[in-house]
Amino acid sequence: MLEQLGLLGLFIGCMLAATVVPFSSEALLAGALALGYDKWVVAAVATAGNTAGGMISFLLGWLCKWEWIERYLRVKREKLEAVHERVGKYGVWAALLTWLPIVGDLIAIAMGLLRTNPWGTAVLMAIGKLTRYLIATGLLGLTGWF
Repeated sequence: MLEQLGLLGLFIGCMLAATVVPFSSEALLAGALALGYDKWVVAAVATAGNTAGGMISFLLGWLCKWEWIERYLRVKREKLEAVHERVGKYGVWAALLTWLPIVGDLIAIAMGLLRTNPWGTAVLMAIGKLTRYLIATGLLGLTGWF
C-alpha cells in the first residue's frame, strides 16, 4: 500500500493508527524509510498524520457522552474513569503521552471529555508523537539519527 500511495499513504496510515483503529504506525515509518523517502520528511508526515488522528480521538471525547464511548468503543467505565482522573490531574500536559499504545487513545478521548485547550493539546500531542518517531527511527536502525 505504502509504495503506491507514498507519503499520502503514510499520512493516512499514521492518522488511522492514532484513532481507535488498532494499527502500527511504526511499520509504515519503517516501510517509508526502506523505500528511500527522506527521514525528515517521513518523520514530519508521520507526526502530522498521527497528530491528526489523535485530535480525531480528542474531538470524539469532546462531542460524545461517556455512555457512547463505553457502548461503541467497548471501553470499560472503570478504565475510562481512571484515565480521566489522571488526565484531569495533569491537564493539557497529558497530551505528551498520547503516543502510548492503547492508553494514548484513551488519554486523547479523556482530554476531549475534560475540554482541555485544543491548541495546547495539539501542540503537545505533536511534540510527543514527533519524539516517538525520532526514537522509533533510531531503534529501527534505519537512519543515523542516534
